[in-house]
Amino acid sequence: MNKINQRRIATNGIELNIAEQGDGPLVLMLHGFPESWYSWRHQFAPLAAAGYHVVAPDMRGYGKSDKPADVSAYNQVEVVNDIIGLIPALGHESAVVIGHDWGAPTAWSCALNHPDRVRAVGALSVPFTPRSPVPPMAAMREMFKGQFFYQLYFFEPGVAEAEFEKDIRTALRKFLVMAAGETDLTSLPAKGPDADLLTGLPDPETLPAWLREEDLDFYVAEFERSGMRGPLNYYRNHDLTWELTAGAPTEIQQPAMFVAGDRDGVIMMAAQALADMPNRVKDLRINELIPGIGHWTQQEAPEAVNTALLRFLAGL
Repeated sequence: MNKINQRRIATNGIELNIAEQGDGPLVLMLHGFPESWYSWRHQFAPLAAAGYHVVAPDMRGYGKSDKPADVSAYNQVEVVNDIIGLIPALGHESAVVIGHDWGAPTAWSCALNHPDRVRAVGALSVPFTPRSPVPPMAAMREMFKGQFFYQLYFFEPGVAEAEFEKDIRTALRKFLVMAAGETDLTSLPAKGPDADLLTGLPDPETLPAWLREEDLDFYVAEFERSGMRGPLNYYRNHDLTWELTAGAPTEIQQPAMFVAGDRDGVIMMAAQALADMPNRVKDLRINELIPGIGHWTQQEAPEAVNTALLRFLAGL
């Protein structure tokens, strides 16, 4: 079996760095915040061995991919166009698109808006939700009035960048472990709206089994080189994406799968979306919660995720 190779590919007016392995039908795997193609490291070999061309890009703003300077360049319509453009650029007519965290809404949106290119779709952690009836930022500010919410904190350019970039290693270690299954989110201290993100978060003395020092080394090197501005810009485009997607379809028709950890904070926040999803995703073939797992689904539970992915792909 060939190893994971990397190269840059032109798509949608920019170039993305991709990691790839295997030959066969195309499976695109989209990472989230604050991650990299590397977050799919456990998925490449099993899927390639099963006969798929497995490709995970560094999303725009990350790693060795291009990093447009304009904040608005990170709206989801542009990000989706990056991914859809990869499909013919990689020599395929269609793809299965799987996403985690920010990659999940991108994957859902690829399927929703480009059914000719996306033959099946999967998401980890973030269930499908159709476009909201109201602008998202106003709804978020109302919902979290008087309290800290990380997405509101991320909204002001420069603020979260400065906090993360002061000590990337400590910031990533705290953030990654905080959102993992080992952490009881209900035990974390409540914060006011003017707090920062990392102060008061526990700094683990030892890493959990799913995150080795060499994994952390990889992420730290990526973000020390590329900075946090591009990744954080995704959070600054909720309202622009909303404006640009008026009239979008509201139901996913392709074969779909969803897997998340039952200790994922997103699942706690998105309980209603999870309950509603079978009504909106019309061919939802896998819909599973993995016990004891937090937010980093495919890294914390690679075997369970790979089993679900291979079962889903085999059934297409």
